[in-house]
Amino acid sequence: MKRLLTLLLAMCMILSLVACGQKNEPPANNNPGDSANQPSGGDAGEPSDGSYKLGFILGSREHAFYCSIEDGINAAAKDLGFEAVVLESDLKGDIASQRIEDLVVDECDAISLACNEPAGCTNAIVNADKEGVPMFTFDCTTDLTDVVKCFVGTDNYEGGAVGGRACIKLLEDMGMTNGATIGIIGYPEPQSCIDRENGWYSVVNEYKDKYNLNIVNIGNYKGDADTAQALMDGALVEYPDMAVIFTVGDPACIGAMAAIKNAAATTKMIGFDANPEAHEAILDAENGKIWVGDVAQDPYQIGYQIATQMVDYLKNGSVPESTILIAPYLVDASNAKA
Repeated sequence: MKRLLTLLLAMCMILSLVACGQKNEPPANNNPGDSANQPSGGDAGEPSDGSYKLGFILGSREHAFYCSIEDGINAAAKDLGFEAVVLESDLKGDIASQRIEDLVVDECDAISLACNEPAGCTNAIVNADKEGVPMFTFDCTTDLTDVVKCFVGTDNYEGGAVGGRACIKLLEDMGMTNGATIGIIGYPEPQSCIDRENGWYSVVNEYKDKYNLNIVNIGNYKGDADTAQALMDGALVEYPDMAVIFTVGDPACIGAMAAIKNAAATTKMIGFDANPEAHEAILDAENGKIWVGDVAQDPYQIGYQIATQMVDYLKNGSVPESTILIAPYLVDASNAKA
């Protein structure tokens, strides 16, 4: 009997010690990431300032444009007090999809991306939304779903129209308003570039009959300067007297300019993005004879604004506008920056 009582007392002491040891520990299924998102004294799901983790997916850091967007994102992170996780998709939808999945697993409170190939990543956008992660887009968006909370980007259609008007003015200034050949190098995959192309056509088609224009679609450069050079090489063989071209992105201008130089052609170019290399080329004594203008965006402001909208949504459950468009403008030798 004594041995039984002694055993029972020992078991009680052990159970008491175990219970005391567990009293101040979190539950076994508690996630430290979840507790970090709880404000002191606030309701669950409403993080205090500085506790948001926001995910961003750039098109590619090989493009100066996206590097400027990242600068805007980082500035917003400093000003608004959130953690920014910035990845890139290499302009590919399947990679963007994987990045979205990675950021969901990383427990980002919201995600935004440059939706360069909508068909390849829209399912991932929808799935993230179903997981409770609000989705945003910048620069390029998708019309294949309505779950995107806000899009921030350039007014690309108007930008294309700016480029179209610049092309027509070049023809007029050169006295080539009868039967001139003009071309466009496009990228009909990102919605932003589709909008630029449509905006350009909206202007030049108005002058097609008036000036008897021969309008040539040079092809899809796929965001690659070497591809643009090959396309322009072929175009100049068929149309050696091409007067003016418009490109939907500066990398296309870099490739096209190389082709124009190799062919010793007199073709003029209007680009789109106004990256630093565009300003440099426009102001250069030789390159400026070819690359004469560029449609400018404000990528820094795009990055800052999309981050601001994400924070606003997380705080308030909504954003003032579902689409925020930033006006483009023409850069030429009169206003390019050295």
